[in-house]
Amino acid sequence: MILPFVLVTTLFFAWGFANDVTNPMVKAFSKIFRMSVTDGALVQLAFYGGYFAMAFPAALFIRRFTYKAGILVGLGLYALGALLFIPCALNGTYYPFLAAYFILTCGLSFLETSANPYILSMGDQRTATRRLNFAQAFNPMGSLLGMYCAMRFIQDKLNPASTDERALLSPEAFETMKDADLGVVIGPYVGVGIFVILLFIIIRVSRMPRNADTDHTMNLGTVLKRILKLPHYREGVVAQFFYVGAQIMCWTFIIQYGTRIFVEQGMLEQDAEVLSQRYNIAAMAFHCVSRFICTYLLKYFSPGKLLATLAAGAGVLIVGVIGLQNIWGLYCLVGVSACMCGMFSTIYGIALDGLGDDAKFGSAGLIMAILGGSVLPPLQARIIDLGTVAGIPAVNASFVLPLICFVMITIYGLRTYKIHERKIA
Repeated sequence: MILPFVLVTTLFFAWGFANDVTNPMVKAFSKIFRMSVTDGALVQLAFYGGYFAMAFPAALFIRRFTYKAGILVGLGLYALGALLFIPCALNGTYYPFLAAYFILTCGLSFLETSANPYILSMGDQRTATRRLNFAQAFNPMGSLLGMYCAMRFIQDKLNPASTDERALLSPEAFETMKDADLGVVIGPYVGVGIFVILLFIIIRVSRMPRNADTDHTMNLGTVLKRILKLPHYREGVVAQFFYVGAQIMCWTFIIQYGTRIFVEQGMLEQDAEVLSQRYNIAAMAFHCVSRFICTYLLKYFSPGKLLATLAAGAGVLIVGVIGLQNIWGLYCLVGVSACMCGMFSTIYGIALDGLGDDAKFGSAGLIMAILGGSVLPPLQARIIDLGTVAGIPAVNASFVLPLICFVMITIYGLRTYKIHERKIA
């Protein structure tokens, strides 16, 4: 199991990179194409829409074939979407990039639908959630690299002209600047596309165990009826929707949050964006370290109790994000990432507990819940575009949406904890 476990765990790193090299692109595309924050947030709609659209087709494919086959299809689509950034940049318009993101994340949907239950199947069911938390701990490492690449190879290299300065350019000067900036944008995506092709080749020639790959019947309706009767699964899908929405909002709009603070201190817009991205990297570093701590704590705490504690802590910090209009609000936003450390994988493990081979379709429902990362960020962007809300900066007020999400996750954690306690009794 060791080599297959290592290879599958590498996938968590790979899609972490894709997720977090993309978050800063909301701000970058808004500048490059002179758009509103709401229009820029369509990146997240396309990105997480691909997860939603492909989750059940991926589950059906994996059910018909194997986890390995699903992983290979996912890697192929991932590489294709990343490499499509080259013709998109040559085209020079915004919407082809959205199509490339959609194809890329159709691949990520295959990978997550395959890899998460595959890891759960690689050993004792009693330690499945802890095992998944360990594998998921490598996801923020990929995210850290994605954030660094976005800062170092995109944000630092884009033309320093501010959004207002770009609005004053002539059409010819704007096109020249836009084409140069798009040439900068494609670099990290082409690099990851080549890496994913190499990973595809390695997994293709490697022998992988056929854990839980014995049932290839396509009785989707029967399985869905069976798993939707389970409260811990049904409510887990809802909790995952809110978690992913909260995660993407916190990691996407930290750029806008920090930029407002630093520009008010007299910093240039691009310098403020780069500094804000450094805070985003710090947030991900806290998240990464906390993942291993969370995995250790699962030896002593039930998943539901730990989930409720983490979500409640995140909610308290978000109150600080909303109420504080200075650097301390940004510190609170960085701290939220430490609380989010094990939520995704813990919700995943709780929801799929006891599903057996039905976990293939159950996993698809949880991946579809990633739609939260597509639906909620544009809503937050609309609030940010208002400028001010109730006398406070709209970017602060917009974090009421993540607050609602963390309240819902806390409720799910408490409910599953009570069920766990009743089982012990």
